[in-house]
Amino acid sequence: MKKLLLSLAVFSMFFSARADEGMWIPMLIGKNYDEMVRLGLKLSKEDLYSINHSSLKDAVVQFAGGCTAEMISDKGLLLTNHHCGYDAIATLSTVQHDYLDNGFWAHNYAEELQAQGVTVIFLQKVTDVTAEVQAAVGNATGDDYNKKFEAISKQIEKRENNNGKLVANVREYFNGNQILLLTYKRYTDVRLVGTPPKSLGKFGGDTDNWMWPRHTSDFSMFRVYAGKDNEPAPYAADNVPYKPAKFLPVSIKGEHQDDYAMIYGYPGRTNRYEVSNGVSLAVNMVNPAIVKIRDLRLSIMRKHMDADKHVYLQTTSLYARIANYWKYFIGQTEQLKRLKVVDEKKAEENKFTEWARQNAPQDADLMDKFANLYNAYTPYAIPATYYGECFRTSGMGRLGAALEPVQRMLTEHKEDSAKLYLAQLKIARRAIMKEYDPGTERDLTIAMTKLYYTDVPKDMMPDIYENVIFKKFGKDKAGKNLGDAMYADYVDYMIKHTFVLDSNAFNAFCDAPTLEKISKDAAAEYGISFAKNYKDRVLPKVEQYNNDKKELAKTYVHDLMIWKKDKMFYPDANSTMRISYGQVKGYDPVDGVHYKYFTTLDGLMAKYKPGSDEFDVPADLIDLYNKKDYGRYADADGTLHTCFITNNDITGGNSGSPVINANGELIGAAFDGNWEAMSGDIAFDKKYKRTIVCDVRYILFLIDKMGKADNLIKEMDIRANKDINRNED
Repeated sequence: MKKLLLSLAVFSMFFSARADEGMWIPMLIGKNYDEMVRLGLKLSKEDLYSINHSSLKDAVVQFAGGCTAEMISDKGLLLTNHHCGYDAIATLSTVQHDYLDNGFWAHNYAEELQAQGVTVIFLQKVTDVTAEVQAAVGNATGDDYNKKFEAISKQIEKRENNNGKLVANVREYFNGNQILLLTYKRYTDVRLVGTPPKSLGKFGGDTDNWMWPRHTSDFSMFRVYAGKDNEPAPYAADNVPYKPAKFLPVSIKGEHQDDYAMIYGYPGRTNRYEVSNGVSLAVNMVNPAIVKIRDLRLSIMRKHMDADKHVYLQTTSLYARIANYWKYFIGQTEQLKRLKVVDEKKAEENKFTEWARQNAPQDADLMDKFANLYNAYTPYAIPATYYGECFRTSGMGRLGAALEPVQRMLTEHKEDSAKLYLAQLKIARRAIMKEYDPGTERDLTIAMTKLYYTDVPKDMMPDIYENVIFKKFGKDKAGKNLGDAMYADYVDYMIKHTFVLDSNAFNAFCDAPTLEKISKDAAAEYGISFAKNYKDRVLPKVEQYNNDKKELAKTYVHDLMIWKKDKMFYPDANSTMRISYGQVKGYDPVDGVHYKYFTTLDGLMAKYKPGSDEFDVPADLIDLYNKKDYGRYADADGTLHTCFITNNDITGGNSGSPVINANGELIGAAFDGNWEAMSGDIAFDKKYKRTIVCDVRYILFLIDKMGKADNLIKEMDIRANKDINRNED
């Protein structure tokens, strides 16, 4: 494969007029500045991103590793989505103190609750290290490239992290054509400050998820604490609220159709340079398999959650995570088909091939190489999907599989290495047991073990089925075939004959691990069988596919940028900070139907269903609604706006992202996308793509009127009609 190297300067030369599409790298956002001003922006380039002074990027953090949040006071107060804080809120809740269902508001610092395991990171700077990395990896490909890339990345990160005071990450952009170093500060003392009750924070539940119109108050509030020097420090009673370099003022002026809107955040993953073969595989095989598996998982979990409040609190966060992307994959498949994305990509690829024959003849067969790659991988797509979505559902199975390297090290008499794997096993077990319920685990393992055998090709089946399940549990004493009952009998046997679920037995094993204990453990037998089967039969094909695809995609994106030199390309999302900009806009989902850009509390109350798990609301809100007691948070039309939509480009990871107006003020918290544009992670649709936002006025109303947390209201810089004059460079 030829050497590919495009500098940061080259990437920044491309331009485009499609303001609403694009997840832009902060240090390059100045290249979009004229278009942003045309749409209404009143800030300077330095206000957006600066390496020498505080800027908007300093007010935005990555929250809990998978969401975004924003600083909204000079005392470390942080706003994110309710679903981003969901796990922390559920973990802090008990049957006696159910903060998740009842809501929670701290009226002073002393009442704030430690959110264990929650971290936030602040981006310090972004540096282009493309040339340095390329010099180190040369023309390496495949596993050789991965090893060299990992080695040089660790070297750069170690140099940058300032003896552990900073977090440094080397990341690939544009499918490996550009490499950036991102430097962060990580704060680990984060405390829960406030959350509306779940009935409001998840109003609409799975029914309304990914849909517009929406009325969800999807927000929660935390506070970042630091040592007395304002630097990161472990949790301590005498830590003080963090003083951010920048925090966002809050506007209650209200937004209108076509108003400027800007979003900063940490979008997770997009795959917009995917070729038609990959989209076809997702639509026809992978997505339907994920939906089928998750549908069954959710039905089993719901049964146990509904029967026991303790189980509900213990597993509700996991349930929410599974359900979110269960519906996502349904919508993505539907919209990719509706928009005929496979056909559109094929047409584009045909044009590319014609261009390549004249301008890059060495790549004229690139699409044929992609087709061959996907043809070779397709037989392994279902086994790979079922291993991740089906087998790894079982806590017993995962823990059993994690005993394999311990077994291997003990066999090779490498006791010190075995201890390292045991330390990792302990960490994994703590995470698993946090959401572990015996009844749910049993039923899930039974159902998933059966489903795996039913749907995965028989020539890729773990030997646990023939050697143990069918042989020992397939028939009763009279020789009668037990059918599905054998799976239940087998799982019951496994539960009784494993030490991984019993804390005392597990700790005793870790203190004195032996090969005999592993060999006699039923969960180890089960997990190791699945893991070994995957490692031997499937993983090599998955790794080969990933390596080959990476090389082809790198070439494809490189050539696209040369072919379409008048277009500005943005890199796929990769959980690093991005900026998108656009406008507040309604849309027409189908012929004859128009969606306004906002919703109101009137619409929420029209959906109200007493006793419903998805559409019930607290009595306090009903009372405030009946009195129309909206205070200064009412819109000029007299209603209380709950949510609004923009045409900004976001994806998962942007949950909690600040939606910022032309003056640099917070007007809402982004929390979802819309059903008609669920194809967005693969194909952006300019006509339908919308970001769903919780209006900050609704957020403040709930804090003030329902939460009676006037202390938090006073802490923020709330503006009604203030304007900011733009300072030109």
